[in-house]
Amino acid sequence: MSELQNSCILSPNIPFSKYVLPPLGGLERGFNIYLIYFMAAKSGPTFAEIMRDLKARKFAPVYILMGEEAYYIDCIADYIAENVLSPEERDFNQTVVFGSDVNAGQVADMARRYPMMAEYQVVIVKEAQNIRSLDALEKYLKNPMKTTVLVWCHKNGTVDKRKKVVSLAESVGVVFESAKVRDYELPHFIESYLKQRNASIDPKSAQMISDHIGADLHRLTSELDKLFLTMPENDKRVTPDLVERQIGVSKEFNSFELKTAIIEKNIFKANQIINYFDKNPKAGSLFAFLPLLFGFFQNLMIVHYVPKNNMENGIQEALELRSKWGTKDYIMGMKNYSARKTMDIIAKIREIDAKSKGLDNPNTSVGDLMKELIFFILH
Repeated sequence: MSELQNSCILSPNIPFSKYVLPPLGGLERGFNIYLIYFMAAKSGPTFAEIMRDLKARKFAPVYILMGEEAYYIDCIADYIAENVLSPEERDFNQTVVFGSDVNAGQVADMARRYPMMAEYQVVIVKEAQNIRSLDALEKYLKNPMKTTVLVWCHKNGTVDKRKKVVSLAESVGVVFESAKVRDYELPHFIESYLKQRNASIDPKSAQMISDHIGADLHRLTSELDKLFLTMPENDKRVTPDLVERQIGVSKEFNSFELKTAIIEKNIFKANQIINYFDKNPKAGSLFAFLPLLFGFFQNLMIVHYVPKNNMENGIQEALELRSKWGTKDYIMGMKNYSARKTMDIIAKIREIDAKSKGLDNPNTSVGDLMKELIFFILH
């Protein structure tokens, strides 16, 4: 497996089902909890499906890659650039241009050329969002060359889906929208990325890394690659000690440990961590742990109102957990936080989130908002 294949993991954005809570107003009015079950709609091929076809050498005449997450766009474009043609064929059959230097007509002319002494020619358009008029591309897509692999990389947004060019591309090739990975998806992303390289990571370490680095997938994968290189050949496990030593995240004072202290209602430990965050903003911040706490208490509310909520299997099924590892947190949470208190906490988290963004908050600091929230939760 090539280094590029190792560096680009399969995306978790496959259809899934999940319980979600109703709007906050409904929670505040009483205990009538409505659990809404939904299935995410599949709107086009996933990253995993595209990569599977590429590795099987099933190439489409055109790939329209667009969206806010540049990482997956780069992974697909780079794989095509390195694997469709052999090194000897690329000199005459692979063209890479930038949207600021060409127009759609010039790209279409390039795509209409025949390959020289090769089965395919590859045309990659980077920063394609800089090309204004797509009329020439639309005309080309009505009769694309089967010997051309055209890759259109439109970052920081999407091609207007009302334009005919999108439907034409879907009919003859691949249209992929690369969505931003959300904060709560990062631990799974980290786990999947390392699994592709035959390495493992425990949930605490994954949360430590995701909290510290955030959703910049290029930086995140770069840090994971560095971690991988430091691990001995006979023990490819990422541990909190390794994360602390190589990335510089404290294994004692981080968002994961704060969440654990809150679940256990360990007031002393929680205050220790909050004070540490206040003095060391880079170690953790309100913006890092707020989604983590909201996700936990949202799920805890679900657990309070599903059948068999005192059993590991019931919790795992209701929350669609991949293992029983996380059920113990919710069992402990139910003991320490009633349904009424959980609803109040969710409301408070939303209030603090709004204040942190300047709503009805003229001068309270982020550190004071953190302390206000933790005090409310624990008392």
